Amino acid sequence: MNILDLDHSLTAQAPIARRLACGRATRIDLLDLGPKLRLWSTEKTWKRFAERLAGRPRPTDARPEILFVGSGDYHHLTPAFLADLKEPISLIHFDNHPDWVRFAPKRHCGSWVNRALKMPAIKRIVTLGPCSDDLHNPQLRGGNLGALKRGQLQLFPWQHPPSKVWGRVGDGAGHQQQENHLHWRNLAQLDWAAFLEQMISGLPTEAIWITIDKDVLACEDAATNWDQGGMRLTHLLQALRALAARKRIIGIDVCGEFATPAFSNAFKRWEAKSDQPPQRWTPEDLQRNAATNEALIELFEELFP
Repeated sequence: MNILDLDHSLTAQAPIARRLACGRATRIDLLDLGPKLRLWSTEKTWKRFAERLAGRPRPTDARPEILFVGSGDYHHLTPAFLADLKEPISLIHFDNHPDWVRFAPKRHCGSWVNRALKMPAIKRIVTLGPCSDDLHNPQLRGGNLGALKRGQLQLFPWQHPPSKVWGRVGDGAGHQQQENHLHWRNLAQLDWAAFLEQMISGLPTEAIWITIDKDVLACEDAATNWDQGGMRLTHLLQALRALAARKRIIGIDVCGEFATPAFSNAFKRWEAKSDQPPQRWTPEDLQRNAATNEALIELFEELFP
């Protein structure tokens, strides 16, 4: 298990500190690059990050690679973990945001799904759990509805009203178009176990990668830099068990900690202030992140001994 230390959010958490101390996790010091990578990255900084990442320890057996990444401001690092895939995969994406904005910078935490969709090894992305305003008039917000139309991307909100669209998107696994609205198949209203069975059965590959942004979780289970969804930790753990039982997981990355804002330039500070809720967590609130990470790590250790 690799701990990417970009923002100090992980290493003080007891479940991670214990595993670092006994050698069951490895800390990769990226604190010097953290502010430059946060929210978005230039190609120069990305190259430096990729070079450093290449030296990370990797599993030597059939167990998946597991990475904890820090704040959700770093979710755009996920394509770097997928850069040298040697087989076709499906990417299972838990998030309160679709991260599919087409007019954001290329290496941006709000647009990384589009980069992943262009990777030859990725045959489908399934996004589970968004509740955010990104699905309100998604075309005006730059949403990649073309990927939905082609079936490359399936999106299942946790709870969201119909989204107004212009033109024909058509029906998909997670939505139906009625006139000029997409009516979502909201997960909060479904039998979760039955949905998971159906979704997993329909995946086009035997191998999968799972990427988790903990802002998909309700505030009772996480405290993040972003607005949060409605999925509970019990739902997430159940989904991970179901995926592990039916598919071969080759990797898991987890972001969505809370990290005190630290950015490399004023524009990033403005962007974070515009897009993110004001800081509202107490030290006691932040303990939810450690508790959730403990539950995740214990499950990973059980599934992949």
